[in-house]
Formats: sequence, structure tokens, C-alpha cells
Amino acid sequence: MAAGRALAALLAALLAASAQLPRREASFTISLRAVDNVTVTIKPRPSVPPSCRIHVKNVARSELRIKPGNSTTFGFTCRAPEKYFSMEIEKKIDCVSGPCPFGDVHLYPPGLPRLNRTFIWDVKASTKAGLELKFTPWLKQIEPGETCPDSLSYNINSCIDKATVNIGTFCRNGSVSRVKLLGGVIMALHLPWDSPLNTSGFNIANRASIKRLCIIESILKEESSITLMSPNYPLGFPEDELMTWQFVVPSNMRASVFFHNYSLSNCERKEERVEYYIPGSPSNPEVFKLSDSQPANIAGSFNLSLQGCDQDAQNPGILRLLFQVVVQHPQVDENVTHLVDLSKEWNMTVTIHFEGWPIRTPLMSEPICLICKDPRNCDRALTLVSGAIYKISFLCKDLSRLRITAEKRISCVDLRWCQRKIYSLSVPNAITQLPIRLHKFIWKLLAPDLINIEITSPSLKLQQHVPEQRCNTSYSYSIVSATPETELNVGVFCPGGSIEKIQMRNNITISLKTFGKGFLNESSHQDLKMSFVPHIKDECTFTVSPDPKAKVYLQTPNWPYGLPPYVSISWYILVPSKQVAHLGFSKDRMGIVCETGRAYVNLKEETPGAEETVRREDELLPQPRNMYHNFWVNVSNCKPVERTQLTLQFQVTSADKQIDLGVIFAVVAGAGVLTAIGLTVCCVKKKKKKSQDPMVGVYNPNVNTQMPGKQGLFTKGRKNNESHVYAVIDDAMVYGHLLKESNGSVSPEVDVYRPFDGPIGSLPPSPPPFSFRKDIKCSSNTEDPLPLTDMDHDTYTFAHQKSGQSEDNGDANEEKNGDTSTSLLEDKEQDGSVE
Repeated sequence: MAAGRALAALLAALLAASAQLPRREASFTISLRAVDNVTVTIKPRPSVPPSCRIHVKNVARSELRIKPGNSTTFGFTCRAPEKYFSMEIEKKIDCVSGPCPFGDVHLYPPGLPRLNRTFIWDVKASTKAGLELKFTPWLKQIEPGETCPDSLSYNINSCIDKATVNIGTFCRNGSVSRVKLLGGVIMALHLPWDSPLNTSGFNIANRASIKRLCIIESILKEESSITLMSPNYPLGFPEDELMTWQFVVPSNMRASVFFHNYSLSNCERKEERVEYYIPGSPSNPEVFKLSDSQPANIAGSFNLSLQGCDQDAQNPGILRLLFQVVVQHPQVDENVTHLVDLSKEWNMTVTIHFEGWPIRTPLMSEPICLICKDPRNCDRALTLVSGAIYKISFLCKDLSRLRITAEKRISCVDLRWCQRKIYSLSVPNAITQLPIRLHKFIWKLLAPDLINIEITSPSLKLQQHVPEQRCNTSYSYSIVSATPETELNVGVFCPGGSIEKIQMRNNITISLKTFGKGFLNESSHQDLKMSFVPHIKDECTFTVSPDPKAKVYLQTPNWPYGLPPYVSISWYILVPSKQVAHLGFSKDRMGIVCETGRAYVNLKEETPGAEETVRREDELLPQPRNMYHNFWVNVSNCKPVERTQLTLQFQVTSADKQIDLGVIFAVVAGAGVLTAIGLTVCCVKKKKKKSQDPMVGVYNPNVNTQMPGKQGLFTKGRKNNESHVYAVIDDAMVYGHLLKESNGSVSPEVDVYRPFDGPIGSLPPSPPPFSFRKDIKCSSNTEDPLPLTDMDHDTYTFAHQKSGQSEDNGDANEEKNGDTSTSLLEDKEQDGSVE
């Protein structure tokens, strides 16, 4: 038993000791022939643990280098060495002192461990000869920092004397079939540890000198899009160098070139440029600046060359280029031209572009849509300027991916000239007739100081877009008032509302934005107008005519961020005479605290004697109320404390006035009472007049008979005419034609004429008023007397004859005693008349 326990303890100790020794994986042997001139280096990757080493002949190493002609057996002291080590296999080929091993390039040596591997071929060659690398499969160039889908990549460097130029990094499965280089080349193939690839995928051939840095050939057999970059991108292209891209395109296909990113160096001599050689072109080579629009719709193959310049030694700058080549089938309507007549327009630009321009850059893989001013001048975005006529065509399978954005500027310098003009803010027919959807039309309205802008919609009117009343039309207007210091977002509006006009200060930007395809049908009904008007006191004034069939919602500008400090906004609400408007605010208080100044809400009806309702920011807003006349709503802001903003919304509902039956009954009853009183008065008059003697008119010389301010209506004076020659005229004779007998005959009374010896005035007397007609029948239908005209009248006093006194006696008494007449009013008061 004791022997057994001792044996078990010994085995446990051996196991513990073996666990502390480094664990060795499978061993590898690499044998290199001297003639192959190949060197293998195994390097540790970053963050390798100390326990993971390379074990060679019982010696642990962190790096292993095997030179040509040597054979080495090694292993690793950790599992998964591919996580911690990488391998470089470099082969040197000298094509200067000896023959070059042209042909297919093999991966040598075989039997390498499964690590990330980089095969490098360093080929030295004379600059008088050219080397050609031919790839199978073809390659695709990628930008620095990008990775290939299968993690397998090629890196090509050109070596001229001691200078090395990075031609580019490429993945498999592209269009680059060959790369021709001047002088030597360093070719690197990067393989992941698990790649099963056992061939290099290219071969090397000898060619005559190409007299340029390199030539890259790309074969495009079908519709495709490729991206290529200048050598050393994103660093600078070598000074005064030349390189060429050759594009092999079927003759029935069309190619277009687009420069997406480029920069220019500072040239001392020559000029940086690109040159196109297009078979069949009468002007080969065609020279373009990098800033020009590049050729498009090229039929068949062509070459593109990049030429550098002699750079400034002190400040050389950088020449670099990233561009795209798109190949597509000819479009069905490429020969269909559209006429865009902008000859009668002023200060307007029209840009046709892809959807999302200019914020979004389309992916290289997206189908391309081109707009062409001529068969070779095409681009993804084309800008047309007013004052010219254009013929454009489209190279696009789906025109719904294109949009139009236009901008027009209207300005006023002299109000005397532009105040009389009304401008139409409608989209021109030259735009709406194109088969492209309008995205946005922008009007920039510029007004100097003391000149404001008025927007009207005479027939359609405008509706403000608010959460409770959203616009559902095919287009809307966004209105922004701006100064160099502040910007006021007035709001979003659409047709079909109650806002008749908007008056604004400062410069205005109106943006019409469309939604869907319905705008093409509604564009003919646009009626937005603009004019310049004199200065207004508020930042913005709305004129609103509420629709009686709907509730109108209105809100302050700059919603929901609040009115800027010290801004005043007004609404003028129109209320028809037979309607009443109900006004109500959406909340009880303004919801702000003022740091400087006061905020106010003012309400006032436009009627004589109307009281103005004023509320401060610390008071409750006015309660809902009815308005029976046109009224104003004004909101004036203070400078609110931080994190408080003035935002107000109110609604107006218009309805017909309700008829109050009680009022009607009261009016009818009052009218009946007045009628009864009138009849009673007339009857009393009739009875009293029957008991009176005929009245006489006596001229009173002591009364001023001239109306103030009415001098000289008669050319003759009283002394020069006989209008005053009478003493007493009985009114029964003068108005006798009104006294009719029962048989219709008239029996006027006989008057007695006496010459008048009293003093004579300067104006003729006026006839007695209608109220002194004798024996007129009382009637409730008696017409009112005619109104007095604006003429001069003499003033008279009328008296009653005394009972039993003759006309002669009356005349004699007047001569003896002077004016003894009694006024009619005094006589009636003495007699106790009802009048």
C-alpha cells in the first residue's frame, strides 16, 4: 500500500512539471534553394503574449528569418499561432544583369504554416524597358484604408531609380486586366491565413519602354461603374509625370467620366491637365482642365491621360485625382431633346440633378442618370442660367430618380418704380413641361430699408401648417424672413386656407416644395403674388378672412422655438357684417418669464369706442370671446429668460349671427307704440287747427335774416328788386291749391295787398315752411317734409290774428306800436298746445 501511494505521488509530480513546460505545436520545415533567391521571415504581430514563441532547436525566439539556401525546422509554443504571427516571403528578380523569368508567377516555397502571408516580388528593370503585369482574374482598385471582401489584395509599386511610387491597391474580380510599368516593380500579394489560394494570379512580361510612369488597362464588357485613382493617392502625383488609363469598351456601349475628388499643385512651368484620345474624334487629343466637366456618352474605347507639371520648390502642393467611369447601354430617349426656354427670365437658375443632391453623394454602384446639354457634355447635375434657350437630353433609365431645383431673385431699389408692380410667384412653364419632378423652387426677395414685402394669394388663399391643421396638398410654401443678424421662420403654408396676405419686413426667402406627382396637375392654378410696400411697424402682419365652414388655426412664427426677442407680430381678422367670429387661445398663459422688457397680447375690435384688451406675460390670456367686427390680435415679445420661449396658438371660428326673437318682439312693440303716439299727435293737430283763425306772416326787421357764410348769392340787392313789396299775404290764398272741395274744385281765399314801408334787408325772404299749411288732413301716412337745401334764407316770425280784428287794424297797430307780433312757439305755449 505504501509503495502504491509513493508511485501515485511521483506521477502527480511529473504531471505538474509537464504542465509548466511550454506546449509545442506541430513542427514545420522550410527549405529554400539558393537559386530562387527567396527569403522567408516570420514576425510577431502586436500584443503577442510572452508565452507564445517560435521554438527552434530548443531555443525560443520571437522572430525567425530563413535565408536563401537554408533549411529550418521550427514550431510554436502556443495554440492558434495565426493570431500572433505573420509571414513575409520575398523573392528578388534581377532583370538588369540577367534574363527575367517571364511567365506565370508561382507561390514558393510550398508547405508553409497557416499564417497571414505576404508574397513580395521585387523586380529590378531598366527604365529603357517596360514591365507588364497581367492579371487573372481582373482586379478592382480600392481607396486606401478599404479592405477586400475576401481579405485578399494586391499592392503595386513602381521603382524608378531610387524612387518608389505606389500605383495602387487592388482586389480581385474587377476590370483592371493589365498594368504596364516603366522600370522596376515591387508586387505584393496579401493572403489571409485560411486562404486556399495556391497561385499568384498574374504573370510578368517584358515590353518596350512606355515613356510614362504607368499604363492601367481596364476592360468594361457590360454595364458597370469603376473607380480609379492617381498613383500615391491621396498623396501627390509625382512631379512632371505622365500616366494613362486605357478603357476597352464595346462600340455599342456608352462611357462617361466623372471627377469626384481632385486637387492641383502649384506649377512653375506647364499646366496640369487631362487628355482624352477618342477614336473617331476630329480633335484628338481632347484637352480638359481637372475643373471642367469631363466627356460623357463616349461610344466605344478611349484613353485618359493625366499630366503633371514642374512644381514650385517652396510650395509644391499636391496633384491628386479620384474619378469614376460609368458604362451603360444607349438610352431609348438619348436622341430626344427637350427645349428649355429661359430667354425671358431674369436672375434665375435651374438645376437638374439626382435625388438627394447636393447633400447626398450617390453610391458608385447606383445606376447613373445623366443630363446632357449636348451629346458629349453630360453630368449628374446640370445648371441652366436665365437668358438663354437650351436643348437637353437624358441618359437615364428611370427619370423618376431626377429632380429640379430652381432659384429666382427679385429685388427692389427704388420704391417709386417697384411699388407699382405686382410679381407673380409661379413656376415657369419651361420647368413644368419637363418630364422631371420639381423638388423645390426658391424665390429670394430682396428689399432695402424702409421697403417691405407683401405676399398675397387672391383666390386660393393660404393655410398655415400646424399640428391641428396639416397641409395635405401636393406642394407647400416655406417662408423665412432674414436679416444679417437674425432669421425668422414665418412658417409653412399651403393653398386653400383663409390667409389673404402677409406683410413682412427685411429680406424674404420663399421655398415652394412639392410632394408626389400631383403638382404637375395643380401647377396651373398657382396664384401667389408679391409686391413691395411701404414700411410697416411689425415684423410680420397677417390678414385673415376666416372660412365660416372651418376653424382657422394660427400660430406665432418660429414655431416651436419661439419668437425672437423684441419681435412684434399682428393678425388682422376680417369679420363680415352678418357673421360673428369666436376667438380662443390654446393655453391660459404665455408661458415665459421676461428678463428684459414686457411681453404683451393685445386684442381690439375695429369699431368706434371699442376697448382694447391687454395682457402681460404674467397675466392670464383673454378668455374665449365673440368678435362682431374686424379685429386685431397682436403679440409682442420681450427678452425671455433662458429656456423659456414665447409660442402662442389661437383659433378663429366664423359663423352667421343668430337672430334674437326677444329683440325682434321688443322692436316691433316699440314701433307700434311710436305709431300710436304719432296718430294721436296728428289728430290733436287737426282739431286745434280747425279752431284757429288764418295765420299771417309779418316781416320783422329786427331779426337777422342772413345765414352765416352765405353771402352774395343774389346779384341784386333788396333795394334793386321788388321781391319785398308786400305787407300781408294770407296763407290760405298762397296754399289754396291744397284745399280741395269734395267735388275736386279749389276755392282760394282773396288776399289784400298793402305796400310795405319798413326797412329793407339784403336777402330775399324764404317761403314759410310746410308745417303752416292750412286745413291739411291728418294721416299716419303723411310724408316727411323735404330736407332743407344748402341755400340762404331770411328769418320770419309768424303771428295769429286777434279775434275780430281786421287786416287793416292789424297793419295800423303794427305801424303805431312797432313790432307787436307774437311768435308761434310762444303762442302755442300760452295756449297749452300738445306740441
